[in-house]
Order: sequence, then C-alpha cells, then structure tokens
Amino acid sequence: MLSARDYNPPKAHKALLFSTLAFTTCFAVWTIFSIIGVKIKQELGLSETQFGLMVATPVLTGSISRLFLGIWTERFGGRLVFTILMLATAIAVYLLSSVKTYEMFLVAALGVGLAGGSFIVGVAYISEWYDKDHQGTALGVFGAGNVGAAVTNFAAPFLVVAFGWQTTAQIYAGVLVAIAVLFYLLTENDPRLARRATEGTTTMPLREQLAPLAKLQVWRFSLYYFFVFGAFVSLASWLPRYYVGAYDMSLEQAGMLAALYTAPASVFRALGGWMSDRFGARRVMYWTYGVSLICLFILSYPATDYVVRGIDGPIGFSIVVPVALFVVLTITLGFVMSLGKAAVYKHIPVYYPDHVGSVGGLVGMIGGLGGFVLPIAYGAMNDMVGVWTSCFMLLFVIVLVSFLWMHGAIVRMEARRYPEIRGAESSRYLPEIQPDYGREGTANN
Repeated sequence: MLSARDYNPPKAHKALLFSTLAFTTCFAVWTIFSIIGVKIKQELGLSETQFGLMVATPVLTGSISRLFLGIWTERFGGRLVFTILMLATAIAVYLLSSVKTYEMFLVAALGVGLAGGSFIVGVAYISEWYDKDHQGTALGVFGAGNVGAAVTNFAAPFLVVAFGWQTTAQIYAGVLVAIAVLFYLLTENDPRLARRATEGTTTMPLREQLAPLAKLQVWRFSLYYFFVFGAFVSLASWLPRYYVGAYDMSLEQAGMLAALYTAPASVFRALGGWMSDRFGARRVMYWTYGVSLICLFILSYPATDYVVRGIDGPIGFSIVVPVALFVVLTITLGFVMSLGKAAVYKHIPVYYPDHVGSVGGLVGMIGGLGGFVLPIAYGAMNDMVGVWTSCFMLLFVIVLVSFLWMHGAIVRMEARRYPEIRGAESSRYLPEIQPDYGREGTANN
C-alpha cells in the first residue's frame, strides 16, 4: 500500500482501468456454464444434481487457486500472473468445445475455473497502486468487473442460439487471448515489485506470508465473503435454471432476467467501496445483512394454498411470489451483496497491509467455495425436497448465522478495547469507530 505522498493517480487509474477490463472478461468466462450448461443438460439428460455440479465445478478451481495466485502475485507481480492466467484459461475454454461426455465436461470445467482466480490477482495488484484513503473506492471499481456475469447472461444466450454453444466457447476463448495481450502491453509492474528490483530486496518468506491465516478474524471475514460473493456466484449460475423451471420461461428470457440480478450485484460494488471509505466497512456490512435477511425471507416462502373456515364456508387463497416481485427482490439482494463484497475487501488492506495477497486469497477462496458448494446444494435440495425456493431458505440461514457472529465479535472486540463503553451505551459506537479504524488487525476475533 502506497503512502499518500507516493500515490500517483494517473498511473494508478491506468492500472485500475485495464485490471477491471481483464477481470470483467475473466468473470464472463467463469460463468459461461450458467448459459451453455442449460444446453448441455438437455443434450446429456442430466439430473438437477448433475447440472448443479457441472455449473459449480469452475467455481471450485477459481476458489482454490485464489490462495496460491495471491501468494504468487505478491512474489512475481500482478502484471505477469494476470497475463499467464488469462492465456491458460483461454486454452481450457477453447478445448471445452470438443468435449463429448459428462465426465470430461467436469474436467474441462476445472480448467475454465482458473478465470475465477483472477480476482485476487487484481486485488493484490491494485492495492499496491493506491493509498489507504482511496483503496476502498479503487477495489470497489475493480470488483465491478463482476458485471462479466451479466455480460454472459445477456450475450451468451443469443450467441448460443445463433452459433451453438461450441462456437460460443471458442468466441470467449478468442476474446480472452486478445485481452491478455492488451493487458500485458499496456500495464506496468506494480510499485512494490519495481521497488524490489531497484533496491535488490527479496520477497517475504512464505511462512510470514501465511502467518495471518491463523487468526480467527480472517476466517470471520471469509464467512462474510462466503455469502456476499459465494452466494452471488451461485445465484448468477442458478437463476437462469430457476426461471426456466419455476416460471416456465425460455432460456433467452431467463438469461435476461438473471442479468438484471447480476448487473447491480456487480456495478454497484464501486459504490460499496466508496461507502466503505466514507461510512466504514462495518456499517456497510450491517446494512447488507439486514436487507438480505428481509429479501431472503420473502424469497424463501414457497407457493402455498390455504383454506380458511369462513362464516359462510371455506375460503381458499394462495400466497405466491409473482415474477415481478421476484425480480425486484433479486435485484435488491444483488445490490446489497455488491456493497458487502466491497466492504469485506476494504477490511483486508487496512488490517493486513503487508499480506493482501495471502489474506485476500484465503477470503476469496472461501467465498468462491460458496459459489461451488451452493449450486450443488441447490440441485440436491431440489431433488430431495422438491421445492424451488429451498435455495433461498438455505441462504437465509447462512446470512442469519453470519450476522450474529459478526455482531457478537464486534461487541466483544469493542468491549475489550474500550472498557468504558458498556451496556446500552455501546450501541452508540456501533457499528463503526472511525478514529482508530484498522487497529483490530491484531485482534483474534
């Protein structure tokens, strides 16, 4: 992280621009199975659980790889790691078009999933260009590259209809190669890497890089990200299937409506970064969890028929979430999740400025694993329970547990640091204490 004196806005903004472009492209590739997977499901006659596993497999690679990619970015720099990552992913995406069996689709999906690891590469790279007062906004702008999921939901259905899913995969691979070359030619090594080359210093030992991962606080941040990012990825992949099955829509209609969810969940991440700088990351997380609980409670309610014994006989009525309300609720959910994603990553360079790659990699890995585990859980619950809204019931429980842990940890932390704040008075100082924000990095909460 740069000091305010060394902060160079023109160079920083150029790095941010091309990193965001590269991440947007990678994210579009990462979620390609949300569209072509529906066609593959029809061709192979897959069950809901098999479909959920196929959609989730790229997320597994993208999640696990984040820890290693974060460490490598700290060692070798984001410019080189980002470029190699995009080229390797493009090969996997192109080879996807020649696959015939379900098992090989899963293998190919592991390679496609490398695109998801691009996030931590960009976070570690961008963090080195900005000072503390601008990092939240910059990382929020970069994180808006999640809009790549909306690009896929908008564009991929029409490409699939016009050219077939195999050609669509080849087009994606070609675009990814072009962006990789453009990124390498137009960006520079980050300031820390340049400083090492000038001063002849060595990289931080691996044990020291991994030391913060022993802190419970880091794992708490990971749980936050499990929902705000993992659930976002899972729903970006699952909603097209949900619309087709629950509301009997065409793939084109389902893709368009799913994009209405993914677009705000991506674009407004920049706003979440600014709000985290302005109001504090904790406060943004409180808003995120509060609104999410309301939305998920309504979305969880299954279509139900009731019969009431009226004065003049039975009175029947139904409770169902209509399409219009469903769309509004998912857009709202996507919006607050975008704020939460930015808020989580605002914490990391403030609390762990010398370990952004490793800590951010772990948080991103756990969050990404949510995107892997949850679609499988959705499919399994559909097969076992037979209720479409069961996926939202699961998310409601996850949010409730996360919210309670977050609030309890904050209350305990502030009670230790400020013993004079007790009882009812403590509510005046929550959820954010601005003057010394960041000192909690040493706390194990």
